[in-house]
Formats: sequence, structure tokens, C-alpha cells
Amino acid sequence: MKRFLILFLVLPAFLCNAQEAGKMQWFDDAKLGIFIHWGIYAVDGVGESWSFYNRQLTHEDYMAQAKRFTAAKYDPQAWADLIASSGAKYTVITSKHHDGVALWDTRADDKSIAKMSPAARDVLTPFAEAVRTRGIKLGLYYSLLDWSHPDYPNIYRDGPAKYDIKADPARWQRFLDFDDAQLQELYNAYQPDLWWFDGDWEQDAETWKAKEITDKLRSQNPKCIINSRIQGYGDYGTPEIGVPVVRPADRYWELCYTINDSWGFQHRDVNFKSPQMVLRTLVDCISNGGNLLLDIGPREDGTIPEEEVEVLRELGRWTAKHSEAVYGTRAGIPGDHVKAYTAVNAKGDVLYLYLPYKPIGPVEVKGLIDHIKNIRVVGSDIAPKWKIFNKLSWTEVPGLLEITVPEEALDSAITVIAIEMDGPVQLYRGPGQVITFNE
Repeated sequence: MKRFLILFLVLPAFLCNAQEAGKMQWFDDAKLGIFIHWGIYAVDGVGESWSFYNRQLTHEDYMAQAKRFTAAKYDPQAWADLIASSGAKYTVITSKHHDGVALWDTRADDKSIAKMSPAARDVLTPFAEAVRTRGIKLGLYYSLLDWSHPDYPNIYRDGPAKYDIKADPARWQRFLDFDDAQLQELYNAYQPDLWWFDGDWEQDAETWKAKEITDKLRSQNPKCIINSRIQGYGDYGTPEIGVPVVRPADRYWELCYTINDSWGFQHRDVNFKSPQMVLRTLVDCISNGGNLLLDIGPREDGTIPEEEVEVLRELGRWTAKHSEAVYGTRAGIPGDHVKAYTAVNAKGDVLYLYLPYKPIGPVEVKGLIDHIKNIRVVGSDIAPKWKIFNKLSWTEVPGLLEITVPEEALDSAITVIAIEMDGPVQLYRGPGQVITFNE
């Protein structure tokens, strides 16, 4: 029984060591990234691209927003400072959404902030430079589809289609060449650490030539990471909005998540999540071995809503205090062992408990095998009291651990307890025992 339990908990971590030594390690360790949706849709606060695709307004009216996109108060240094202060280790920005309007001065067509708007400049490059100087990994969101492009086969959800790809493969190839030209511009200018594709659902892998795209990007930079939205040729999963209830099958995954109910800035959306709710989401992702990619939606002038700034600042306070229990951690233990989110350190011999509540009485942990060396509250000098009950010689069922956390040691948002073991965390997962021997 005990040998099986050791394999259950320790072997997966062992197998990951070789992988983590490679390109995915920084991503696996990062835990928190900041997503940025910024484009002409912020002018009227409409849904990014989808608002015309779903005919909530005409394509012409949607694109006319470009004439009022000013970036007048855009401060890429301040954006980078805010991201760094949040504790995020990487950022992903929408270089081009499904509307086809590029944030950089693309040469592949005329749809860019530099050419279409009063901003009249490349707004991507200064941001990329600012985050790089702060040691933040750079990810570029890129929409494979472009509903505004004359050679993309559709523009509205309900049609009609401009043409059939199979009937006019030369026209489709022109669009693929356009995508390739823009991707090469982005690679040459920024050499992103991460490619965040979107829009792949409208075509299959063969039609997109997904393998050719990813092979080319990886040949240019073998260390680049590619997300899942390129027809199965990516490196990690990207569930969206809802936190997975069951741990995802992907070894690497990232929850992309909004602070209110919108990706881009929308004037009428004031349904902002509290900093506490976002922190719970972060530790939920950590507990399940994933990352949180948290979105902000700047206004057209480049300012960021104060409600979003507040969330990022609280993230920064909390991650700085609890950094050992955030970065480099791995998925925790099954939830039936303790009423808390959990994770373990990379070595596997420290179990972290995240308490998003004020405990009423001791925190109870069931099924921990082997000896506890120490228990402490992360970020506090105040030691908790702890005791093990029913550790009996006649049974291999572990005793019940109870931890009492002094109120003055509690964090204002989420308290973290570190349980230091004398070896990798092992768990008893059996049904219990009936007495067959006693002393």
C-alpha cells in the first residue's frame, strides 16, 4: 500500500523534471500573467470584433471607431510598471484581433493603428520594449482569421460567404500568405517568448496549414511557447472564463479570465470582480497546476480603469508576501484531505494550504503520511499551534492533523500555511481500517 502511494504522488513530479528543464519551465513556474485587449473597439465600448460579426452594428460603423482612437494618454512604461508590480511574470497583448486592426505598423496591409487612427503610430513596440526591460516575458495574441480581410471567406456569422475555399484555393493561399507575412513581421520585430493564437475554430488544421505555421515559428525560435488554439499544435491548454472544476488533462494550462465580464473596455460593464475573488481564482489555478492569465481592457486613450488597477495592486501585495507559495509550485493534493486550496513546492516536501476564509477553530488535514518537521504561516513571524490526533501503532491510517492559526497571523485576503515534511508529500487514500492488533 505505501509503495503504491509513493508512486501516486512522487512519480509524476519525477517525470516532469526533464520537461521543466526545457522551454516550458518558465511558464510552469510563472503562475500569473496579464492579458491586454486593446483596440479600436474601446472607443465606443463595443464587443471586440464580435459586435460586427454578430451584426450588432455594421462593419463600417465598427471600423469607423479607428478615426477616434487617440492613445492620447498611453504610457507603456506605466503599463509595464503596473504589470511588474502585480507579480505577473509574463504578459500577452492583442497584436491583432479578429477585426484585423494591428497595433504595430504592419506592412502587410493598411489596417493598423498607425495608418487608420489619430494615434498615428506603432503602439506595440514601446510596450514590448518596456516589459522586456523589466524582465517580463512577452506574449503576442494573434488572430489567425481576419473578418475584415478581402481574402478571408466570411465577415458575418450568418453569411453570406465571400467565396468557397475549395473552389478558389488560390484566393485562400493569398490569405495564408498574408498571415505568414504578419507573423514574420512580429517575429522579426519582437521575437516573442509566447505566441497566443486565436480564431482557429473556423478552419481545420490542414486548411490553416497549422503544422507548417508552428514548425516555422519553432524553427526560428525553438524556445518559443505556443498556446493550444492552433488546431492541436500548441504546447498548453487555454480554458476560458470558468475555472476548471476538474483538474485539466493538459500538463500545462492557463485560465484566461476577465476582471469584469468583458475582454476589451466597455463603458456599461461595471460588474467588476473583487480583488479577493481574483485572488481565489489565482490560488484555484495554482492548486490545479495551472496559470492565471488575467485580462485588463484599457480605454481608447490608453488609461486603465481604476477597478482593474486596484485588482493588480492587491495581486502584487499578496504575491510579494507569499512568493514562495506562488512561483515554482506544483499542483496540490486532492480536495478531500483539507478544506482549502493546496499546492506543493517543486521538491515536493512542502505542502501549502491557501485559506480564503477566517478559520472557525483549527484547520483539519487528513491522510498525511510520515513526519512533519515544521508548520508555519507564510509571510508571518507568528507560529501556529498544531497537534496530531489518533496516530496509533496498530493502523497505517495517519493521524488527524489540526492547525490553529492565531488571528493576528491571518492575511487580509488569503492566509497561506506551509507544512514542511521530512520527504515528499505522501497521502493515505484508503477507506480506513478495523482494529486487528493493539498494544
